[in-house]
Formats: sequence, C-alpha cells, structure tokens
Amino acid sequence: MKEKLYIPYPVIVEGKYDRLRLLTIMEGQIIPTDGFGVFRSKEKQSLLRALAKDKPIIVLTDSDGAGKLIRAHLHGIVPPERIISLYTPRIRGVEKRKNAPSAEGILGVEGMENDLLYELLRPYADENAHLRGAENPLCKVDFYQDGLTGAPDSAARRDALAERLGLPVGMTPNALLAALRYLCTYEEYLELVGRTE
Repeated sequence: MKEKLYIPYPVIVEGKYDRLRLLTIMEGQIIPTDGFGVFRSKEKQSLLRALAKDKPIIVLTDSDGAGKLIRAHLHGIVPPERIISLYTPRIRGVEKRKNAPSAEGILGVEGMENDLLYELLRPYADENAHLRGAENPLCKVDFYQDGLTGAPDSAARRDALAERLGLPVGMTPNALLAALRYLCTYEEYLELVGRTE
C-alpha cells in the first residue's frame, strides 16, 4: 500500500462519498460542496473565498454535466487564478454503492480507482509534511476552554471571531472549527482568542 499523500491545498469535491474516497489516499483538508448546496450556502461560499485568499484550492468534481456546473459556479466564487482544476476521465460504469448508473452513465470521483486519484493529486503533494506535522490540533476542547462553546455567550463569541476572519456570523461550532483549521495555524488561533500557553 502506498503512503498517503499530504496535500497542502484544500481539495474541493462534490459530496461526502467523494471525500471518503480521497481520505483513503491523502491527508489534508477535503471540503464537499454538498452537490448544488454550494449554490445556496453563503457559509460555504465565504469559507471557499477565505481559503483561496492565501493559497490555491484544488477542485476535483465529477466529469459529468453536474460536476461541470458546480465547477463553473466555483469559478464565480473564487478568482479563477486561485483554482487548480483536476479532471477525472469519463469512464462508463456504476459506483459500488449505487444500483444504477448516473444520468450520464459515467463514474464520479467516488468510483475512480485509488491509483488514478493518487496520480492526479501526486504533483501537488508536500513531501516534507511529516517533518512539520500535517494536522492542526485545534479541536472542540479548545473551543470549550476559550468560551466558544458551553458558555452563555458562546454564540456571540463565535460570531465575533468569525467576523474578524471575514466569515459569516451564525456559523455552527463545527463549521467554524473546520474553517479555523483551514485558515490559521494553532498558534494564530491562540493569538486570535487571546490565550497564552
């Protein structure tokens, strides 16, 4: 079995099954658009804009009409020069968890062979990630410790933090946690909340 790739750029996929497939070959941030849900979700759109400020994002949607439509929409949210577009081949078939083929009869990201996805992502891997540690350790315990959950004014504190980062107010604790793990290092988070270790 190949060693997992560490991809330093956020990878945008259509759904949770695409995300699960990529988790078998890579480490890093994988963000599903929830299909066409990204068209309506201001929270998701704000997150993608914020992510693309400091580094490019990789877009890996299915090679069918729906995937192209989502990809085109993402180009309207994020400046095109901040997007790395990856494309899977159009392979006819039925994905394992489905009883029937898709409308166009081709496999999506979740139906691709691991080797193919590995080779698509390999040029963007960071070979030295293991030396620095690939994961931001920020977790819900930090949120609790810093009053972002479990306190009477937690929602207001989260909203204030979200505004400082250019994110929408009203984010759930899980959504804000995911955004912070993408947008800042643990040390930067500690500085933002005024905590000294």
